[in-house]
Formats: sequence, structure tokens, C-alpha cells
Amino acid sequence: MNRMKTLTALVLSAALCLAGCTAGAPSSSAVPSAPASSAAPSSASGEPVTLTVFAAASLTETLTRIAEDYTAAHPQVTFSFNFDSSGTLQTQIEEGADCDLFLSAAQKQMDALESQGLMDAATRRDLLENKVVLAVPEGNPAGITEFADIGTDRCTLVALGNDDVPVGSYSREILQNLGIWDGLEQAGKITYGSNVKEVTTQVAEAAADCGIVYATDAFSAGLEVVAQAQPDWCSPVVYPGAVTASSAHADEALAFLDSLGEAQAAQVFRSVGFTVVGEGA
Repeated sequence: MNRMKTLTALVLSAALCLAGCTAGAPSSSAVPSAPASSAAPSSASGEPVTLTVFAAASLTETLTRIAEDYTAAHPQVTFSFNFDSSGTLQTQIEEGADCDLFLSAAQKQMDALESQGLMDAATRRDLLENKVVLAVPEGNPAGITEFADIGTDRCTLVALGNDDVPVGSYSREILQNLGIWDGLEQAGKITYGSNVKEVTTQVAEAAADCGIVYATDAFSAGLEVVAQAQPDWCSPVVYPGAVTASSAHADEALAFLDSLGEAQAAQVFRSVGFTVVGEGA
């Protein structure tokens, strides 16, 4: 009888122990997931983020100002800018340069990067439109008043962007449509700049009789504009933007890209002559 009581007590003790252990162990459905904060964007948690932005040289003044306003509203986000010709920036991205966001002065460079899978196509959008103009040094010493004058004796030297610079491509289109491109090349009347800022500098310093640049760059450099290219002389000047496929801060880059279409940024762009896509002239 005592043996039976002892055996019963042992069985009850073992059962209680097993029940206690089972209650303390988590089930598979109760395994905790990673904390929500680990998946949140750095800027959302207040951690500092530096966005590396590659942008066409013609965006230098406006984008710098817009970024300052953005950082004032989002202190955790700062910027590292690389301003140059869109063709140069394209090459740098293709060669693996760190970049979160690319803003091009033409579709050609963005198309090339997207075709290689280097851009996040879902984030791409057209941001701005610009105009191509003919600018002259102060006082207009050569007396140039229209694009056709580039092909006459009035012009001894015209400043243009290189072929890999969007404004250079637009300039070639214009001069070919006017039938004066071949004559300029043969006469050696062209001086080239590696980006649009170099072209404006050559004009401002009167190193050339005139130069073909964007309306916004002529405005920023204080150049005298004597003519604007007709719409059918060259392709539309449209600036696309997109987050790179390799961005380490894709969420923050997209948030900044989105902000470029908002009222505050749009006002800065319009102030120098850009047209904001979707808002009209």
C-alpha cells in the first residue's frame, strides 16, 4: 500500500513538473519578430542620414538651396552633392560610384542607366523642363542677335557643351537644323565645355562671342540672352530623376525626390526659369 502511495506521488510530481516546463516554453507562433525600429528608415528614427545626390550641373544653385530648406525641416538628413554633366555622372554610376539619387538634364542618360538595372525604375519621374538660349558677354561686342548669326562673320567663336553634355546635344541639334553645324566645325569656330557651367563661364569672361546654354544657367550667371531656340529645333529639355538601385538610403532618397515636386521646391525652380512638370508654365 505504501508502495502504491509512493508511486502515485511520483507520477503526480512528474506530471506537475512537465506541465510547468511546457507552460514556460514559447510556441512557434509566439517567437518574437525583429523589433519594428530595426526596419524603420534611419531618418524616421532620428538617426543621421547623408544622401549622396548626383545632379546635372544646371541644377547647382536651385538644388543647393532646396537641400538647405529640406535639412532645416528634416535635421537628420544632410546632403553630399556631385554636380557635373549628366554624361559624366552616368559614367560614374556605371563604374560603381556610391549614389542614392540621380537627377539628369536629359532622358538619354537616365534611359541608359535604367536599361542596365542601375536605377529603381519604379521611382523614376520627370521633374522639370528647361529652355535652350543663346547668350552673349556683357555689352554683346560681336552684335549677335539670333542663332543664325553664329554661322556668319559676326561670330568667330561659339561656346558649346561636349557631346556627352545634354546642352551640347541640344546645341548640335539646333545648329544642324539651322544648316550651320558643318561649317562651324570646318572653320574651327567651336570651343567646348565639359558641362554647362564651363560654357557660361566662357561667355561671361568673353572668351567666346556667344554660347548656347539653358535659360536657367544664363539667369544664374547673369548673362544677356539674345534668343531662345524654337521648340521644333531640338528635343524637349526634360529633367528626369530616380533613386539608384544600389542606394543605401532608398526611403530617404525617395522622400527627397518626392519633395522636389512640392510647392516650396517648385517655387525655387520657377524663380530661375524652370517649368515644373505637371504645373504648367
